Amino acid sequence: MKIILASKSPRRIELLKLLKIDFEVIPSNIDENINEKDPKLLAEKLSYLKAMSIKKDGVVLAADTVVTLNKEIFGKPRDYKEAFRMLKSLSGKWHTVITGVTIKFKEEVITFSEETNVKFKNLPKELIEFYINTARPFDKAGGYGIQELGSVLVEKIEGDYFNVVGLPISKVWDILWDRGIIDASKGEINK
Repeated sequence: MKIILASKSPRRIELLKLLKIDFEVIPSNIDENINEKDPKLLAEKLSYLKAMSIKKDGVVLAADTVVTLNKEIFGKPRDYKEAFRMLKSLSGKWHTVITGVTIKFKEEVITFSEETNVKFKNLPKELIEFYINTARPFDKAGGYGIQELGSVLVEKIEGDYFNVVGLPISKVWDILWDRGIIDASKGEINK
């Protein structure tokens, strides 16, 4: 039984490597433009669609992350102007990062989401411009990555740090462990 990560996200790949298990990367190729206004349901639906798009046998793990502030959903910014607007909107405020996760295993499909609250410090215009010009925020929900230069934007967080990066690895581990997919005594996936 092989674990398949339905994502090409370098951050999710690195997080899954932390678990010291073998996995294969097969990116999903779904249309992420779905009509859903609830950020939690959006993240969960997208993770579900990504997982279900993988037809290969194994344990399929898919995730999608959204950022939300006052019920507005911040996905990946399309351009400089949108990235600036997102970061300016988040400046000095608490916002919520929601990662939806789906694990498909044999006949079982588990979908859940994790929420982490993040507070940005007050961001001067020059810092936002510097960040956008140096950090390539266009493949990140909310226009920032906490694990890299985006860390200078953050004042504090409440909840799972790894969820903000893109995958709540502790909960993923628990699900894989509880179902006997991971055999920690051997450091490998059960066959």
